Parts: sequence; C-alpha cells; structure tokens
Amino acid sequence: MERKLFGTDGIRGMANKHPMTCEIAMALGRAVTHHFQLQSKKHKRPLIIVGKDTRRSCYMLEQAFSAGVCSQGGKVILTGPLPTPGVAFVTGSMRADAGVVISASHNAYSDNGIKIFDGRGYKLPDEVELQLEDMILNPDIVPMQTGPDLGKAMRLDEVVGRYVVHVKSTFNPNYSMDDMRVVIDCANGAGYKVGPMIFSELGAEVFPIHVDPDGININNKCGSLHPSLCQDEILRFRADIGFCLDGDADRLVVIDALGKVVDGDQLIGLFAKKMLAEGELKVGDTVVGTVMSNLGLEHFIKSLGLKFARVKVGDRYIMEYMRTNGAILGGEPSGHIILKTHSTTGDGILSALKTVECMKFYKTPLHELTKNVKLFPQILRNVVVKSKPPLDTFAPIQNMVKEIEQTLGDMGRMILRYSGTENLLRIMIESESEELNKSLCTKMQECVQKELD
Repeated sequence: MERKLFGTDGIRGMANKHPMTCEIAMALGRAVTHHFQLQSKKHKRPLIIVGKDTRRSCYMLEQAFSAGVCSQGGKVILTGPLPTPGVAFVTGSMRADAGVVISASHNAYSDNGIKIFDGRGYKLPDEVELQLEDMILNPDIVPMQTGPDLGKAMRLDEVVGRYVVHVKSTFNPNYSMDDMRVVIDCANGAGYKVGPMIFSELGAEVFPIHVDPDGININNKCGSLHPSLCQDEILRFRADIGFCLDGDADRLVVIDALGKVVDGDQLIGLFAKKMLAEGELKVGDTVVGTVMSNLGLEHFIKSLGLKFARVKVGDRYIMEYMRTNGAILGGEPSGHIILKTHSTTGDGILSALKTVECMKFYKTPLHELTKNVKLFPQILRNVVVKSKPPLDTFAPIQNMVKEIEQTLGDMGRMILRYSGTENLLRIMIESESEELNKSLCTKMQECVQKELD
C-alpha cells in the first residue's frame, strides 16, 4: 500500500500546511491511542509521552496531538523540549505505551514533524504506520469516546532528569573529562539544556553555543548542518573537541581539535574498532550501515574481521535490522549512530560521550584516530523536484544509471533516491577519484533535471 502521510522518519512538512496541520495531529493522536488501546496490557488508558523540540509550531501541534489522545481516552505526559532519544528512553523508563516527538529534526523552523515510538522506545514499523494512516484518513474506524471515558494530560518537566542520569551512566567511570575543553553547538534545539549540562556534570570545561532558542532560530546557520562557527570556537578556545547537534539531538557532527569535521562513517569505524578491542564486538559480528555508507567504511569494517550490512536510509531501518540480527552498532554518514546496548535510536549526546571514550581509551587525539578509517571521495547533490514519480519509468534516467555504473565498475557506487522528508532527489557517487565523481554526478544531475523538470 502506498504511504500517503508517513515518510522515512514519521510525518513531516511545513507547519500548518497539509499534512502538518492541527487536524492531522489530532487525528493521529486518536489513531495512536486507539492502536495502543488494542495492544495495551499495562493500562486501561494508554499512557503516551509527548516531547518536542523548540520550534514555535510545536505548541499548537503538541496541544492538537494531546487533544486527540484525550478525546480517545488516553493519558498524556508532556515533557517540554527533550531530545528525540530522551523521549524514547523516558517512554521505556516510565513503562508508557508509546512516545511521540514533535520535531522536524534538522529542517528549518517553518517545518515540523511527528514521529512515534512504541512502549520499548523503538520506532514503529511500516505496517503499523500504514494502519495509523488508514485511521487518520478514515476516522470512523476509531470509535468515539465520551463522558468518563475521556482522557487527560499533564506536564511533567522533571522527566528530563531521567534522561540526563541515563546518558551520564553510559560514560565509562574509569575516564574523566576534568582535563578537557569541549565546545557544543546545540542548534537552538531540543538539546540546548541537557547537552551542556551532561558534559559539565562529567567534569568538562564546556563552551556552549546556540543555546538560546526563540522558536524560529532552531537550525538557523548552526548545529550539525552548519558547523563553521563551532570550528572557529574550537580554535579560539583551544578546545579538545567540538560537537554539533541537530534540532532534536539525535544526530551528531564531531569536530576535532584541529577544527576539521569528522565524517559519521569514520566515527562508526572508530567505535567498531574500540568495541572489538574491549570485547563488546566479536570477530564475525555485523555492523549496520545504509546504502549511503561509504565504501571505505565497509572495507575498514571487513578488515577488522567484522561483517557489514546495508539497509535503506533511515535509522529505524538500521534498528530493525539490528534487532532482527543481533547487531549492536549501526549508523549513517549524517551522524545518526545507534549504540543498541544503551539506546533504541540515534543519540547525538551519547555518541559524543563515546567519541570521548575512544580518545581516552587510545590516549590519542581524535584527528590521529580517524586517519585509520580512510573513506572514498564521495559527492552528494540534491535536486529540487516538484513531485516524486517512479524513476524506473524514465528510460533516459535508467540508461544514464547503467552508463555510470559501468564506468565505476567494482570500485565505485552510485545511489539515486528521493528524500523521504523533503522534495529532493539525492544523487550520490563515490569512487577513488574526486574528478570522476564530479563529472559523473554532473551528467546524472543534468539528465534528471531535464526529465523531471
């Protein structure tokens, strides 16, 4: 069945325009509550945790979703601004039936989104999202509640402390940050309080930036997509490391002491090496990436005696594979990294702590550690599209794909895919030659623009 509302990471779009309207949010609240009423064995009234980031539209969507839950007889706990992994953790910690995050992650403040976790903190599978879509688009499926069967909502800000304690507990107690200077860019987003707090309480001297959200400055020339100011601050304060979060703090961009951005694939390779050395991973275990993961990472993982698996783009597909196959490490080049021993989803702050652990474990600066994970040159371009017709219906595009794949052979790859959250067609090409990548990418870009214009 074709998905009409849900993308790769929940429902997302411009706030107050379809599908990110109060009407859809309320209908989704009813649908989620009804679904977990049918599933729940713990509560007569499903308990649903609702967190958000700092964008202005969160107020209306949070209230609309909560109204839908209450109209269906559920109980809502509103956490206020809390990172996406924090909502996932609190959902499991409080034995709730579901957790919901109102956030558009790295998107501009004018967008928003809604993503949903089950009672264990895992994102919902495709089949459940399709069921929810059916209930939203056909509201008569959901029986109406009245009188004493209506639910209620309450705000409980102190649940944030549960997440802070949890994340701090994952940092190896044998290590100290007392001698470290850390710059953290919180993107004026959901991590603006807890990010600096966690590093400060672990002993680091913290230089926080972009920690003054006003509802419209989230991700605005800051955070994981705009690391330049963090790079400057690292050099200015002679910091040991810098971390850039995105709007909901589930992804991370790391900057070393020289001011150089570290690729997410390099972090995954470094984590795998350390986890193997410490016995968390064993030879033959699998590390999970996506179709966008660099070939260099795959070669490095295999050189360690580990296996490497690729799945569709999206951290929930990574987690689905990990749960099915017993893997404990996976991630994306963008900095979504899942450490399944500690979290059920990508967690930027947790990944930052584990990066510091690597530096402590090897007693080596990060810029030296990442040299071992040699990545292939890669180019990624986004082409704006008005719609997303199936690419296999365009013969010229398919012919160009075949031509480029023949040119690359076994020492390169091309990925052509639509974004799951934006009206973009992504072209990714990697090989051992930067010039070849640029040339082939330009040919592909010109072809798709001509066909899809």
